[in-house]
Amino acid sequence: MNGREFSGWLDRPGRWSAQGLLLVMVFMGFSGAQATAAKPAWLGTVTYVTDGDTLWVRPQRGGAPRSIRVDGMDAPEICQQHGETARSVLAAHVLGQQVQVRGRRADDHGRLLARITLQGQDVGAWMVSQGQAWSYRYRRNAGPYAAQEAQARAHRRGLFADARPERPREFRKRHGSCH
Repeated sequence: MNGREFSGWLDRPGRWSAQGLLLVMVFMGFSGAQATAAKPAWLGTVTYVTDGDTLWVRPQRGGAPRSIRVDGMDAPEICQQHGETARSVLAAHVLGQQVQVRGRRADDHGRLLARITLQGQDVGAWMVSQGQAWSYRYRRNAGPYAAQEAQARAHRRGLFADARPERPREFRKRHGSCH
């Protein structure tokens, strides 16, 4: 089918079915994966730090601050050993700073799960390299910051100074959430 035949086919009544729209998207070079991956990054100012992996960012374009969970890392719970320290370290690093937010999806608590960048530096990678969080593991995947975690462990930084620091997931299983 050439472009003219295709255009004429689209103009016929009743042709805009789901299959037709899908065909148009494929013909024009779009796919669901491209549309999903096209979430733009936005700038904002960090207004509050809840814990070692959750912060609030006021968008530069205006509006209320949004709750953000830093993607790719897992910091200790606030009531867990090292939890307050992780929060303090994150706050000292980002509070009042302009950051870039690249959202992925909402988590189970309604927070935006996002990569946060401060002056070109990945905040999650930085927190893990400082020994304030673990690389977020999923099944057998060591997570995006496995190298930073290995280095922090080798240098016994932050929570890795303890012989056996307890992962937040295990802490929640034993004690429940802090709230």
